[in-house]
Amino acid sequence: MQGSESKSRQVRLFVEDGLCAGGRVEFQADAANYLRSVMRLENGCEILLFNGRDGEWSARIDELGKRRACATCLYRNRPQSFPPDLWLAFAPIKKSRTDFVVEKAAELGVDRIHPVLCARSNTRRISRERLRQRAIEAAEQCGGLNVPSVGNLTALEDFLSCELGDRKLVFCDESMSCSGKKFPGEIEGDSFCILVGPEGGFSEQERDLLRDVPNSLAVSLGPRILRAETAAVAAIALWQQFNGDW
Repeated sequence: MQGSESKSRQVRLFVEDGLCAGGRVEFQADAANYLRSVMRLENGCEILLFNGRDGEWSARIDELGKRRACATCLYRNRPQSFPPDLWLAFAPIKKSRTDFVVEKAAELGVDRIHPVLCARSNTRRISRERLRQRAIEAAEQCGGLNVPSVGNLTALEDFLSCELGDRKLVFCDESMSCSGKKFPGEIEGDSFCILVGPEGGFSEQERDLLRDVPNSLAVSLGPRILRAETAAVAAIALWQQFNGDW
């Protein structure tokens, strides 16, 4: 039983249910199959559960079938914590690379991920549900307590006018890569959105539009031109460093 229990503690699952001592959580077919057939667990094994609201809980599997499973919450391992109010908006790229951006943003603690459509975007369709699942899987695997929400694919202009609100916009401008300026440390405020453009960069019209946004700030990520997915991760890490969240 000791080996089985040790193995089961590696399993973390995100759930929508509320979590509390003695509370029961029901799993549908996909999760039940994962616990039974993939992880080879059985009744009595303990797993870890989180929902982004109630912290992380140890739970005991009480029923485990092919299409349904149930577990009882035993005790809370970690209290809930919340990430800084940081969004990542980015132009989707190829499927696997878009998945990479979403996974790393979830690992780094971004609160919301929003795909935007730019003039030079070469990917104009996404599956919001699939990206949400990628974010959930990343949080499960890295021990995170939160899963970022994922917005609908929105045209850049509509995102700026309808979604951004009054949060500060930090957009990564590849045209500044040779300017000698670095990612600034004087970014102040409570709510932010980092914006990363498509592989071809922002158009001149888009740069003008972005600079006209109240509370917008164009930043450089250094002297080298980065791939879109690398730029997203680098920008989040730099923002965290300058804001004491690293």
